[in-house]
Amino acid sequence: MKTSKINRISVVSGKKKWFTVSNVGTGVLVLFFLAMLLSPDFKGKVMQGLMAIGLFQPDIPDTQEGATAAVPPAAGQDLTLMDQSGKQVQLSSLKGKVVFMNFWATWCPPCIAEMPSIGKLQERYKNNEKVAFVMVDVDGNMDNSKAFMKKNSYTLPVFVAMSEIPQDYFSGSMPTTVILDKNGNIAYHHLGGADYSNPEVAAFIEKLAR
Repeated sequence: MKTSKINRISVVSGKKKWFTVSNVGTGVLVLFFLAMLLSPDFKGKVMQGLMAIGLFQPDIPDTQEGATAAVPPAAGQDLTLMDQSGKQVQLSSLKGKVVFMNFWATWCPPCIAEMPSIGKLQERYKNNEKVAFVMVDVDGNMDNSKAFMKKNSYTLPVFVAMSEIPQDYFSGSMPTTVILDKNGNIAYHHLGGADYSNPEVAAFIEKLAR
């Protein structure tokens, strides 16, 4: 009887060893990394948290003089876009406005991460006729894009490309953000996610819009 009782205690003790702080911590880390690998939304949320503590800041020129170094896209290149209503728009028709143009996809974690900051920036300029926002879904799936915007309560204007996208604007990396000055020249070009709620971005756009 004594031997049996000792064996039972040994078995119970053995089971408890699986639930140590170390094992639980390892399990949490494994689940975290699996979520990072398998869920674009989760990874995007993690990146949003990093943006909140000051990471992923855009490299914005400091002065208007820096903005005048803007370069035009290759001669003869234009971009035909279709908006949410099915209307086709030439990018060149937006000359006279500062254009904030973002190339993104609904499944891209850095795109998901920076979207709230772009939404805040667009809210700031939604009644400013000198500034336009162009969110280009590189997958060309307007239905998915509109569903994404509705789900997240964004009011950003979605477009899909109806012609080849000039490499000066987008070379395949997502997200890519381009800010065009009023003459259609590239004043800012950034690859990767960034926090566009940074006050330097608004200051830069306002200088270009003068």
